Amino acid sequence: MSNIRITKQFSFETGHALYGYDGKCKNVHGHSYKLSVTVIGSPITDRDNVKHGMVIDFSDLKKIVKEEIVDQFDHATVFNETTPHIELANELKNRGHHVILVDYQPTSENMVVDFSERIIKRLPTNISLFSLKLQETESSFAEWYASDNL
Repeated sequence: MSNIRITKQFSFETGHALYGYDGKCKNVHGHSYKLSVTVIGSPITDRDNVKHGMVIDFSDLKKIVKEEIVDQFDHATVFNETTPHIELANELKNRGHHVILVDYQPTSENMVVDFSERIIKRLPTNISLFSLKLQETESSFAEWYASDNL
């Protein structure tokens, strides 16, 4: 049976700041992120299975990505917990803002690695994460490929 890649796209709004950066992104700002998630597997061949012919039901993939990424990161502000931004993060949290503290600089590159780990943990055993594309702006994105991370 052939391996087939299935891709689903997601959008979410997230703020962040890059502590120690030498440009504008040192300031708190936000992006309208677009995330493309591509998985790979063989279509189900069991004719009695309601998902016959599918690699994975798009709604099942949507549930995983929504729970692991979109619901958590949408309209949140992400800060590196190992920098002085922790003070700002705590102030925002105390004022009722949705803040996510991570142990990495919240660049698109690091976020896409984090997202890959979150998604891989939730995929069925017969499905593999093939790639992720996290688009930060219309012309800037980071990509993660399983083949680059063996």
